Amino acid sequence: MTATSNTTARSNLTNAQAVSISIISLFLGIGGGYLFRRSRIPSVPAMTATETTASSAAPQAVAPSPELSRTMVDAQAAAKLEQLKADPSNPGLLTDIGNIYYDGKQYPAAIDYYNRALKGQPADTAVRTDLATAYWYTGDADTAIAEFSKSLTYEPTKANTLFNLGIVKWQGKHDGPGAIAAWQKLLETNPNYENKPKVQELIAQARQ
Repeated sequence: MTATSNTTARSNLTNAQAVSISIISLFLGIGGGYLFRRSRIPSVPAMTATETTASSAAPQAVAPSPELSRTMVDAQAAAKLEQLKADPSNPGLLTDIGNIYYDGKQYPAAIDYYNRALKGQPADTAVRTDLATAYWYTGDADTAIAEFSKSLTYEPTKANTLFNLGIVKWQGKHDGPGAIAAWQKLLETNPNYENKPKVQELIAQARQ
């Protein structure tokens, strides 16, 4: 769940912190929207020994250019975009399209559709958390924090939002106390939080 697009903003993290975040992020699981969508910070799973051996012997796939990637994501969104023509303010459609662009790492487009969706449903904390996360991936930690904070005005104890807010404060703003406060609130208001031990580890690291 490490946001690799923000290496400049987080250049002051120690190597140990960066490794710890990657390990913890992988443990937490990025599927289901954990920092980030529905609040996830994506990470690249480590390859198994078999995969590593196979990859060293096989030709490596060439990553598509950003232009090609956008074309591919546009194609994935085509059906939803066509539906949107008949109902341009439909929050559900706008959110679905935003999700497609988010998952395709086309974050500016995702931001556009999430913002449009929120005009019709401003209290949707899941969408607003995704919006904040997309801002984080564009390198805009300040706007990400502002949107996480706004989400919390609607749902003050939302675990995913609090977790992500802590990550962005720590990695994006080097605000250890702010991150700790967010994570402590998460644990205090969500006593049965399934990843409690890992959040406690993050708190311990932020205190160092």
